[in-house]
Amino acid sequence: MLDHSKTWINFNYVCVIVAYIMLAMSLWLMPVNLATKGYLGMGIVFLSGSLVTLVKTLHDLRLQSETTHKIERARQDKLLQEFASTA
Repeated sequence: MLDHSKTWINFNYVCVIVAYIMLAMSLWLMPVNLATKGYLGMGIVFLSGSLVTLVKTLHDLRLQSETTHKIERARQDKLLQEFASTA
């Protein structure tokens, strides 16, 4: 696994916060009626939630795959050691 520094993590948080602030400002200053702004705002919120869910799901699948491979490798190593000790 990669170990990320606290600076890198904070940088990512700041980037996301700045991006959302800029997006909110552009939505607020957009020359359209309030209903359109609300519709676009809901789309942004749901898209953000979907992206978080997708990233979490892909991360969980990768961890599950790594764990499965580690278990299989441990079983194979155990079988090889048993075979080597009997031979």
